[in-house]
Amino acid sequence: MYDKFSIIIFQTSYILLILVSKMKRILTIIGARPQFVKAAVLSRLIQTNIWNKKFEEILVHTGQHYDKNMSDIFFDEMKIPKPAFNLEVGSGNHGKMTGEMLIKIERLLFKVQPDYLLVYGDTNSTLAGALAASKLHIPVIHIEAGLRSYNMLMPEEQNRVLTDRISSFLFAPTQDAIDKLKNEGLTRGVYMVGDIMFDAALFYKEIISENILGFLKGKFYFDKFALATIHRAENTDNKFRLSQIIEGLGLIPLPIILPLHPRTKKQLDLFGISVPQNIIVIEPLGYLSMLELEKNSECIFTDSGGVQKEAYFFGIPCFTLRDETEWIETIEKGWNILVGASRDNLLNAFLNFNKPSNLPPLFGDGNSGSKILEILHNQ
Repeated sequence: MYDKFSIIIFQTSYILLILVSKMKRILTIIGARPQFVKAAVLSRLIQTNIWNKKFEEILVHTGQHYDKNMSDIFFDEMKIPKPAFNLEVGSGNHGKMTGEMLIKIERLLFKVQPDYLLVYGDTNSTLAGALAASKLHIPVIHIEAGLRSYNMLMPEEQNRVLTDRISSFLFAPTQDAIDKLKNEGLTRGVYMVGDIMFDAALFYKEIISENILGFLKGKFYFDKFALATIHRAENTDNKFRLSQIIEGLGLIPLPIILPLHPRTKKQLDLFGISVPQNIIVIEPLGYLSMLELEKNSECIFTDSGGVQKEAYFFGIPCFTLRDETEWIETIEKGWNILVGASRDNLLNAFLNFNKPSNLPPLFGDGNSGSKILEILHNQ
């Protein structure tokens, strides 16, 4: 016969075993700045009382962005849990980088045995994670599915198209993304949940401390300003395009704050391109500082997909330094103009811009993270 105490211990252990067995283990792959922002939303939710008994998340940092200003600062200021694993792959050619990630992620999958592998966006980290999991028949969750530029020369386009093809859950941010997936015959496991970066912007804008802007105004003595970011290889690795962009920014009758990406800095030096006096070059910034500058700027010049969206979130005119964009909705609503890498297009678009009178809610209601977890929980 068992005594009463033993029975209670057994019952408690059995209940705990059931609860643990129902928890779904998610291995999340991140490696670049935009992914840290997106991951912050889900990681924060999973730690709450609503979800922390239903999901276990294991964060894996591939090391694609690895210096403090490009990586560590995000984990610190956004309170993202430190990654359980850092693959320390670093930079390199696409094949080398993706191959090393693939090998190391596969080893982790054997070790961790997750229920799902989750990836964000369109980086080499995204594709490597999706390929590794798909080969082992582990369901792949792709957040920000369905985006298309239709420019297959872009590594990002190749990554996102291939990832969508092998994902079991395709969480799309907009109806346009849903339509593009449908046109490619992808309808199974597709969900329109809104944009997780909108969730992040709504949450983190409430804790912006107005530090970086006050510092810059005190040091460089300006009032109104524009913001610029340049990082895509199609611009940085092409001397003519990079020269045209820098010359065009030099013609804008505003001070322009340019947080300089390491790749861009390297290429400016390599090509011998001088930066005009109206451009204030600063080090790369953390997420909160970027939000502060974005929402207080007169306009934004960028080749970043995430910054295009954030400009729209805050109702800031955006001039996109690319020949196409995945965020066609922002173009259609008049808040974003494609200027390519043309000095004259850049200046003319700025001088002739007419600010729209309304800002339709294109990117959901700010609850995409909760919707994603609810869908996964009900599987």
